[in-house]
Amino acid sequence: MEEVKCYMPETLEEALEIKSRVNAIVLAGGSDLMVSNKRTIGLTPVFDRPVMIVRNLPELKKIYINDKGECCIGSGCTSAEIAASKLCPWHLRQAANRMGAIGLRNSATIGGNIANASPKGDTPGPLYLLDARVKLQSIHGTREVPVADFIVKFKTIDLHEDEMITEVIVPYSEKDFDYVFWHKVGTRKANAISKITVSMALKFNADDTVKDFRLSATATGSKTNRSRDVENIIIGKKISTELIEEVVQAYDKVISPRAMPEFRREATRRMIRRFFGECARHAEGKVIETYDGYRMPGAIEL
Repeated sequence: MEEVKCYMPETLEEALEIKSRVNAIVLAGGSDLMVSNKRTIGLTPVFDRPVMIVRNLPELKKIYINDKGECCIGSGCTSAEIAASKLCPWHLRQAANRMGAIGLRNSATIGGNIANASPKGDTPGPLYLLDARVKLQSIHGTREVPVADFIVKFKTIDLHEDEMITEVIVPYSEKDFDYVFWHKVGTRKANAISKITVSMALKFNADDTVKDFRLSATATGSKTNRSRDVENIIIGKKISTELIEEVVQAYDKVISPRAMPEFRREATRRMIRRFFGECARHAEGKVIETYDGYRMPGAIEL
């Protein structure tokens, strides 16, 4: 049996010291790493580098609001913990609550989901939408990088060998918007890899013009797609049928799915039109559902 050297630090300080000496693979939940390094049935996974297990480090398990009013989530927090925390923004709780099976949600961490850099990842969609940042630490210091920049492309991230993701910082919540939307399309409501997820949020000015609009979608390119140029089409203006179609057509050019392109494009078009239509008529309730009278089982309430 092949041996893998394993480190189990007891504090974040110790973990960072180990990372400065050894280019170890940081493992918390392992739901992505164990799969990507798997072999045939009955054989243990093989890692090409030492592994450092950080699952139980208390410094990585905190969820709190900082003095700027931002939601700070430890990179070792699981999807189940995020879904259950009222401190976390609604979009993120929705995504965490629909990620895979219950067992996976109890092991998969937000740090791992981001670091995996999959275009189908569940949490990057809301994190892009809400301008989230990742906090990266090493023994030399700390830096913060927007999630949208940290994930460079498919399976590629802006992480130095001696750094660890220690925190995810989200500066916005559902309280900053009048209407919010999140929907996942998959073969099942949960326990399935998403074919596409769409996150949207909108806030009106007092004169009924759009003050803020945001749209992000996963599984529509080499990473999550969000375009401020598309969003700016409608910001400062009143919603109209013509503007909705302009946004739809502009975003259609942004996404570039390789598999089932027309399905993903049409699904996105329908969701955008649905969202704007409900916002324009000032629908009751903040959460815009996908269909009239339809409530997703297991959905997180505001």
